[in-house]
Amino acid sequence: MKMRRTLYLKFLFIYVLFGIAAFIVTATFTSERTLRHLTDHYAASLYREASLIASNYAVQIYRKDEDAKADAVLELQAIDTYISAEIWIINNGGRVLFNSRQKTDYSSSPVYSDFDPAVSGGYYMTGNFYGAFSEDVLSVFSPITSNFKVIGYVVIHQSMKSIIASRNEILNIVFVTLGIILLFSLGILLGFTVFVYTPLKKITRAAEEYASGNMSYSLDESHRHDEMGYLAGTLNYMASEIGKAEDNQKKFIANVSHDFRSPLTSIKGYLTAMLDGTIPPEMHEKYISIVSNETDRLTKLTNGLLELNTLSNKGSMVLEKTSFDINAIIKRTAETFGGTCTAKRINIELVLTGKKLFVTADMSKIQQVLYNLLDNAIKFSHTNSIIKIETTEKNEKIFVSVKDHGIGIPKESLSKVFDRFYKTDLSRGKDKKGTGLGLSIVKEIIQAHEENINVISTEGVGTEFIFTLPKSSIEY
Repeated sequence: MKMRRTLYLKFLFIYVLFGIAAFIVTATFTSERTLRHLTDHYAASLYREASLIASNYAVQIYRKDEDAKADAVLELQAIDTYISAEIWIINNGGRVLFNSRQKTDYSSSPVYSDFDPAVSGGYYMTGNFYGAFSEDVLSVFSPITSNFKVIGYVVIHQSMKSIIASRNEILNIVFVTLGIILLFSLGILLGFTVFVYTPLKKITRAAEEYASGNMSYSLDESHRHDEMGYLAGTLNYMASEIGKAEDNQKKFIANVSHDFRSPLTSIKGYLTAMLDGTIPPEMHEKYISIVSNETDRLTKLTNGLLELNTLSNKGSMVLEKTSFDINAIIKRTAETFGGTCTAKRINIELVLTGKKLFVTADMSKIQQVLYNLLDNAIKFSHTNSIIKIETTEKNEKIFVSVKDHGIGIPKESLSKVFDRFYKTDLSRGKDKKGTGLGLSIVKEIIQAHEENINVISTEGVGTEFIFTLPKSSIEY
C-alpha cells in the first residue's frame, strides 16, 4: 500500500512541479523573449519613421533658411504627435540640434559626446540615453546624409512603458492560457485517478488477496469494457480456476488417501491376524489370495495415477499416429475378454462397418481405450446379457460405440463419470478392484487425439460410450 500511495504522490508532485515550472518559465524566459521581440518590432517601426525623417526633413534643420526650418519643425512636431515619440536631431559631435518637445537653443543645447551609433552595434538602444531621461526609453537612430557624408542622426525616443505594457498584456493572455491548460491537465489527472489509478488499486488489492490464498475475493471491475475490465475479468477467472484447482487437488488427495488406505488396511489386518493366530493356518491360503488381490489393486492404482499424470501433461504425451484397421483392433480386444465373458455368460456382439475400416490414430492408446470401455461394460453388465460394439462412418469420422445392458449410471452422475476416482453409488458394490481412473484415462487419450467422447446411460437399462476417430485416407 505504501508503494502505491508513493506512486500517486509522485504523480501529484510532478503535476505541481510542472505547474510551478511553467509559471516560472513564463514569468522569466517568456517574459524576456516577449519584451525583446516587442522591442525589435517597435524599433523597426520607429526606424522606418527615422529614415523617412532623415531623408525628408532633417537636412532642413541644418539650413539657414528660417522658413524652411520652421516648416520642418512643424512637420516633425506633427510626426511626434502621431507616433507618440520624442524626435531629436543630433550632429556628429553629439549636440542636440532639435527636440520636438522643447525649444532648442544651439548655444545651450545638451551635448552627448559619448553617443556613437557605430559602438552600439545596431540601429537602436534601450536605457536612459546617457542620463537624458529618468526612465528607460527605446532610442532609434538613423543617419542624416548630405553629399554622401553623414552629418548627423535622427534619434527617436519612445518610453519603454508602452512596450512593457504590451508585453504584460501578452503575458496575461499566456498566464490565462497556461491556467486553462493546467485546469485541463488537472481534469486529466482526476480522470486518471478515477479510470486508472482507483481500478488499478482495486486490482492490486485483489491480487494481494489471491496471493494470500483468498480465492473467494470478488473484484467488481469486470463489468468495464476496457483494458482494466479485461484485466479484472482475467484475474477473477484466474482466481476461479485456481480455486477449482485447489478444490480438485484436495479432492484428489482425499481420494488417493482413501483408495490407498482401504487395501493397505485390509492387507495389514489379514497379515496381523495370520501372524497372531487369529486366522488358523488352514485358512492362510485363502487370505493370502485376498492380500495378493489387494496388492494387485494397489499396483493398478499406482500405474493408473502415473499414466494419467503422463496423459494430462500434454507437453510430454507423444502420439505415434499410424493408419490402421479399427475393426481388427476391436476384434482383437474383444477376444482378450473371452474367458471373462464365458464365466459371466455375456456375449459380445460386433456390428462393424465393412470388412476393414481404417483410421489415423495411436493404435496402442486406442486399444487401451477399447480395453477400458469393454472392461467397464463387462464389470457392470448383468449375467446373460449382450455387449454391443459398433462402428459407423459419417462425414470423414469414424464413430465407435460400446453399449452394455447393465446397471446404468444415475442421471446426476453422468457429468462426473470422467472425473478421477469417481465411482457412482451403484458401482461401488460391484467395482471391488476398480480405481476410478479408467474413464479419466480414456477421456485424456481421446482428447489428446483432438476427438470427442460422450456417454448415454439410463439407470437400470444400460450405458453406451461413443467416441470419434478421424478416417484414414490411406487404406491397405
